[in-house]
This record gives sequence, C-alpha cells and structure tokens, in this order.
Amino acid sequence: MSDHAKFDEAMVNIYLRAKKEVGYNATIFFKMVNDRGGLETAKFLINASKPSDGYTALWERDRLDLTVEALVVEDQRWHDLFDKSEIDRAKGRLTQYHYKTNN
Repeated sequence: MSDHAKFDEAMVNIYLRAKKEVGYNATIFFKMVNDRGGLETAKFLINASKPSDGYTALWERDRLDLTVEALVVEDQRWHDLFDKSEIDRAKGRLTQYHYKTNN
C-alpha cells in the first residue's frame, strides 16, 4: 500500500474515531476525503486561513488529537507528504489552541 493510500486510511480513521469517541459526525470532512482524497483534503484544511468548523468542534470537545493538524504533525510517517511550511502551519495552529504536540 502506498503512503498516499495509508494516509487516506488514517484520515478516514480520525473521522471514525471522532464519531465513536466524542459523538462528532464530521460529514463535510468525510465527503471531502471521499471526493478529493485524504492528502488533498489535509493540504486544503491546513492551508486555509482559519481553522475549519470541524477543528473548532474538536477543540470544544478537548480532542484536537483527532484533527488533521495533529495527525500530520505527530506522525512522522506523513512528513514526506507535506512541505515544511505546511507542517509548521499545522503545528502553529495546534500551538495557538494550546495543544501540546509530541513533535
């Protein structure tokens, strides 16, 4: 399985975990992943000028660990799929919301 396919799987997994663990049904996120693929969706969300509604909803539930930003920053397997600026942007957003990253 390619890194892109594994990343797509990881993106679906955070959707499923959010639904199961905190009752957050991120339907727009899930549709984006299905329509665009996980990597394009992640890049779109990370590069957006402000956090998504889903990011905010997960922040309100104290579960930023289930965000795209945390997935990208905390798992070094995905770092080669992103520019350093994208990883820095994701890390900055998490820091701005007082999330302590492992990296």
